[in-house]
Amino acid sequence: MLDAIQFSTWAEFIDMGGYGFNVWSVYALFAILVAVNLILPWRKKQKIVRQLKRRMTLETEIQSEDSSNGD
Repeated sequence: MLDAIQFSTWAEFIDMGGYGFNVWSVYALFAILVAVNLILPWRKKQKIVRQLKRRMTLETEIQSEDSSNGD
């Protein structure tokens, strides 16, 4: 299994035969895009949940005020 590894040092692995910048920049871009695609919907969901909770609280307060004024 170790005979199949084509790089004898970590520096050669990072350099990737002279294509290291291209290879690692693509991996970095991929990681950033995956992170963005996970974080943005999660933040949007949190914002929607906060807005719904606020709306429910306001509606509950309005209903309680209406019922107390109607007595």
